[in-house]
Amino acid sequence: MQNVDLVLPPGPTPSSSSSGCEASDFAGFTPGNIALLQRGTCNFIVKVQNAQAAGAAAAIIFNEGQPGRTDTLLGNLGEPVPIPVLGTSFAVGQELASATTVVHLKTDTISEMRTTHNGIADSKWGDPNKVVMSGAHLDSVPAGPGINDDGSGSAATLAVAEALGKIPTRNKLRFAWWSAEELGLLGSTFYVDTLPAADLAKIKLYLNHDMVGSPNYAFKIYDGDDSDGAGSPAGPPGSDEIEKLFEKYFDTLRQGHNGTDFDGRSDYGPFIATGIPAGGLFTGAEGIKTAEEAALFGGTAGEPYDPCYHQACDTTANINDKALALNTGAIAAATVVYGFTSDLPGPDTRAAATTRRAATGTGADLHGRAKG
Repeated sequence: MQNVDLVLPPGPTPSSSSSGCEASDFAGFTPGNIALLQRGTCNFIVKVQNAQAAGAAAAIIFNEGQPGRTDTLLGNLGEPVPIPVLGTSFAVGQELASATTVVHLKTDTISEMRTTHNGIADSKWGDPNKVVMSGAHLDSVPAGPGINDDGSGSAATLAVAEALGKIPTRNKLRFAWWSAEELGLLGSTFYVDTLPAADLAKIKLYLNHDMVGSPNYAFKIYDGDDSDGAGSPAGPPGSDEIEKLFEKYFDTLRQGHNGTDFDGRSDYGPFIATGIPAGGLFTGAEGIKTAEEAALFGGTAGEPYDPCYHQACDTTANINDKALALNTGAIAAATVVYGFTSDLPGPDTRAAATTRRAATGTGADLHGRAKG
């Protein structure tokens, strides 16, 4: 066992660790050793590929250690690798990091190709050259049923589709329920990458709904214009308009809201990678609610937004009815506005964007989460 750039004790915030994210982290690594890696900063596959390149016989990745990042790690690599890789809890990782630890590792795993299916539904109304698309993912992690992540977004999308699919709109409505999001946005990436360029250009915007009923919720809106100045840059032109529409909805209800980084780590990622404006809603995952957010939304500061995130307890008891109801209303409001407007967000540049995508092969990055 050989430690690789660990941060112990852990830093105060998630992704304080960048263990294994750079090839230089493996300077002096002894080929044949097992690499002990810590969650944080980059995707798991990057850590493992660097470990493999350094000659590691196997890799163990342990959770980072902040509140909400202590349980057994249940992430994914998104693609097969030739060395065994295990995830474990922060406590176990901390124990393994001892200089006197000797580890013998044996795994019994299955690596195979499987087929998944997206669910796509078009309304029979509206201009087929102006498609307003909305979606959520249907899959969960193996550890739990995934009722908040993302049964909440899937149910809200279905409720809106059932209500609005009967109404003649100016623009065509399209609703998607994605497969294999937790394995690296596989369903949405396949859809975007295989849709003919002419059909992709007809999609004028995409709305994403991933975790909209967290029990210790905050009403978070994707920061499409990067007005928060944190993390990823602004989205494609028009993403800022979508953000403002959601803000107006919550302002009208006199309900507070804040932003969440537009990092592309849910099913909107493949859409923004090809230049399609996007936006969406989020009530928080394993991140910790701040005192300011508790004052704005209620709930408990210092605790995760969703204490059952990626766990067996993510059941129907893990949903906040108020958060789910208000977010479903926001989804419906945005779908109605964009379903009827003649002035859709952003300049009409999607045809040029798809041409660039075809030339460069751009796709979405795998998201190495455990959503983060």
